Amino acid sequence: MSSSVAGPDCCGGLGNVNFRQADLYVMTWLLGYVDPSDPCFVAAILTITFNPLFWNVVARWEQKTRQLSRAFRSPYLACYSLGAAILLLNVLRSHCFTQAMLSQPKMESLDNPTAYCVGLALLGVGSTFVLSSFFALGFTGTFLGDYFGILKEARVTTFPFNVLDNPMYWGSTANYLGWAVIHASPTGLLLTAVVALVYMVAILYEEPFTAQIYQQKASPSQKRS
Repeated sequence: MSSSVAGPDCCGGLGNVNFRQADLYVMTWLLGYVDPSDPCFVAAILTITFNPLFWNVVARWEQKTRQLSRAFRSPYLACYSLGAAILLLNVLRSHCFTQAMLSQPKMESLDNPTAYCVGLALLGVGSTFVLSSFFALGFTGTFLGDYFGILKEARVTTFPFNVLDNPMYWGSTANYLGWAVIHASPTGLLLTAVVALVYMVAILYEEPFTAQIYQQKASPSQKRS
């Protein structure tokens, strides 16, 4: 909606704002806290981006070839082995994330008891989503068992899946965000944004393929009926 009577145009309107200068200011402020060339920061970025790439590539390869199931002589053993590898990679990712935060300056405005309590609350919420997702899905459901032919009878709709989609991913993101706030770390905040972005890409990659797997499962039963 517009009005024929214009109010005072502060500073000449947004048209006179130099967005390049604003972006430069934000980058200058951020680089005052974050050194992208720091080896710990680089290691954190690499582990954050590598982990979902690894498990998606391996899971799709297994779904197409069944090579892991043949090698372990069981789809369950193969899935357990991939799950163990993913867990170890996630431990490494969390270690690199923490080391990147500790190697770079804190943000004074976040270094206070209130922010610390907010960080703890985020950790609590994130852990609730992660653990409840694991218990609802089980080990094979959590660690890509559907790619190994280990399919559930029906889609899980209990908590936390009745609250939001992909609670495991968003719970993990909340954990990293809480960890960053507890450490008053702008580096941690930036890395959390990378975690969220990588998970968003992974979701776009995984969901259609998983839906296709269950659609293929349903097709024979539909034909028999």
